Amino acid sequence: MNTASAMLELKAATKRFGSVTAVDSVSFGARAGETIGLLGPNGAGKTTTVSMIAGLLQPDAGEVLVDDRRLTGDTDPFKRRIGLVTQDIALLEELTATQNLLLFAALYDLNRTTARRAAGEALELVGLTDRTGDKVRTFSGGMKRRLNLAAALLHDPQVLLLDEPTAGVDPHSRNAIFDNLETLKQRGKTLVYTTHYMEEAERLCDRIVILDRGRVVADDTLQGLYRLVPASNLIAIELEDRAATVPAEPLRALAGVSHVEAAAGGVRVGVTNLAATLPAVLQWLADHAYPYRHVVTERADLESVFLTLTGRTLRD
Repeated sequence: MNTASAMLELKAATKRFGSVTAVDSVSFGARAGETIGLLGPNGAGKTTTVSMIAGLLQPDAGEVLVDDRRLTGDTDPFKRRIGLVTQDIALLEELTATQNLLLFAALYDLNRTTARRAAGEALELVGLTDRTGDKVRTFSGGMKRRLNLAAALLHDPQVLLLDEPTAGVDPHSRNAIFDNLETLKQRGKTLVYTTHYMEEAERLCDRIVILDRGRVVADDTLQGLYRLVPASNLIAIELEDRAATVPAEPLRALAGVSHVEAAAGGVRVGVTNLAATLPAVLQWLADHAYPYRHVVTERADLESVFLTLTGRTLRD
């Protein structure tokens, strides 16, 4: 991306803990109104990267810029441009939803009038206006996650960091959080979303930065990442004759075919460009008297990309 237009930029950010390098020369940028996904297995360096962006950890090398300005320390007022939603829920169970938000607003040094307005707007965004006076201990896990998000929005940050914000929530609350994030993106916020759930990254993110063992192994759009996989699409074909076996070599010789798996009654063909190659594959079968009864196509996913880049799965 053009880093000159970046609202957030990391330049070779590195963090070590003793002899362990948790984050190793990580660089990427994010524009206003863009959602960047940090994808990787547990221990890949996602949380450490987010902590450096938030100013909770100082890089041992490299730098983090927000709106072309480097943060200078814990008390730098420019940190108000950043909001953080942590993995751990940071709420007081015996306080109500509104009381929790007013407490956070006081930490941001908002005056009472501004704090109450910001709390009301945040509660409306996350769909909790009907629970403002209820104690947090009565909330479900998903509602607590949504209130946790609301707390990070009180000071109207430009950059919002979300460190696995849907961990342990039910599907309804997860979808509600996704809707909230889409609204924030439409308002021009820059979102950095860490996850090891592929489906979340695919749904939410404009670009995805894949981390493995503290290093960036890919930084691209979804479609760009899929092109890294030798077979970005798979064609599964069921033949009319359940005993017939298609010869693999002639199909493999077709332009755009990366691999062929043939068995009695069917064939699976890996292709790089589905639109260009599917007609040729089906035409070859028709020309060589292999009538088919069913065709299914599947595309590569982020698990396939990660496996191609690292030789490991995201769950390893």
